[in-house]
Amino acid sequence: MADGGGHAHLGARDPVRDGVVHALVREHFAAFAEQVEEGGRSLPRYVVAEFEAFLRCGVLACGFMRARCAGCGHDRLVAFSCKHRGVCSSCGGRRMSETAARQCDRVLPAVPYRQWVLSLLWELRLPVARDPALLNAVSRVFFEELRAWLRASAGAAPGARVEAAGVTNVQRFG
Repeated sequence: MADGGGHAHLGARDPVRDGVVHALVREHFAAFAEQVEEGGRSLPRYVVAEFEAFLRCGVLACGFMRARCAGCGHDRLVAFSCKHRGVCSSCGGRRMSETAARQCDRVLPAVPYRQWVLSLLWELRLPVARDPALLNAVSRVFFEELRAWLRASAGAAPGARVEAAGVTNVQRFG
């Protein structure tokens, strides 16, 4: 936020940094990581890096750029983002929106679409999340069964050229 003179205020409210999740991570992550280590294990490096990046995301003291309007000379400081998608809802949401826009604008033709969701049993979610080959196999079986059903529903004769295509987005939470 800037005042009328174009001076950026460092105390502007940030919904991510001032949110409940950020406060919980800021206040409790170090103790949590320490408690895990006391139990004889340690968190994977990528998990620690994800949380540390989340805590720096949007913090001006951790890096920023100055944006200036060429017309009026108004300045605004824009803090760097973490660009991670695991914990940071701001960066994850932005990436999700950018991906959807890119698919709609540059990849997918202008035809009607239908969304299908495969929700796995809780017992299968962890093995599939840990094994990319298993995730690929499960996705392939789902798509092949869906394609067979679509062909049959369209009344296509055996051997007729009826094609279906799919875009897979994996949700790893909830």
